[in-house]
Amino acid sequence: MSFVRKLGSTALEVSALGLGTVKFGRNSSVKYPDSFDLPGDSEITRLLSCAKELGINLIDTAPAYGTSEERIGKLLHNRKDWIVATKVGEEFENSISSFDFSASHTRKSIERSLKRLRTDYLDIVLVHSDGNDEAILHHGECVDMLKRCREEGLIRAIGMSVKSDAGGMAALEALDIAMITWNLQQQDTGTVALARKLGKGILVKKGLLSGHIHDPSRDLVQESMNLAFREPGIHSMIVGTINLSHLQDNVAKAKKALS
Repeated sequence: MSFVRKLGSTALEVSALGLGTVKFGRNSSVKYPDSFDLPGDSEITRLLSCAKELGINLIDTAPAYGTSEERIGKLLHNRKDWIVATKVGEEFENSISSFDFSASHTRKSIERSLKRLRTDYLDIVLVHSDGNDEAILHHGECVDMLKRCREEGLIRAIGMSVKSDAGGMAALEALDIAMITWNLQQQDTGTVALARKLGKGILVKKGLLSGHIHDPSRDLVQESMNLAFREPGIHSMIVGTINLSHLQDNVAKAKKALS
């Protein structure tokens, strides 16, 4: 299987491994097992350069990731070589998350992301769910606003980062992409099956259990990659790191799983 593949029925071609960027801009109230310092600009530049050389073209960020969007906008070169995904709905201020799925906030968030990322279009915008996936989709205002912004050419593809399998299936009925949980402990199987049927895009989050994966007797990273990339319908796994050797190892294991 190719390391770069078409994302469902969108016009986007994404690498099987995407780079998550929480650690570019936020190190408080995170779920990783170890504390960390935010990387300097030179460290991020080296990481982005290495990612590109390894064949990664998908980068995932969000307003809730602290200064991540701004730092990517400042340091990401050759914008058209990258697929940039961001989100709407969740804000993170003073170490506290809040959510707003109104049309006005959705529009404001998109315009702010365009400015922070120093771009005139966003490849992917996902709704950053608070756990009420179906209520947001069926009763919120953000979906209609996302569709309007897509029609205006501000966004190329829209989706939702969901908290449940039922939410993922509902998202695929209305949107282009679902970002789902798929790891050794949880697999949103219904969503992936529906994606195959509808020709929709699937991005995986928490594929390595947010770093909570360790067993000296097993290669759990390789097992996780095999689980994801040998499942028809999954297009890319987002893995966050600020460690060059981890990035290189993850790409090698993803390519092995795809072989």
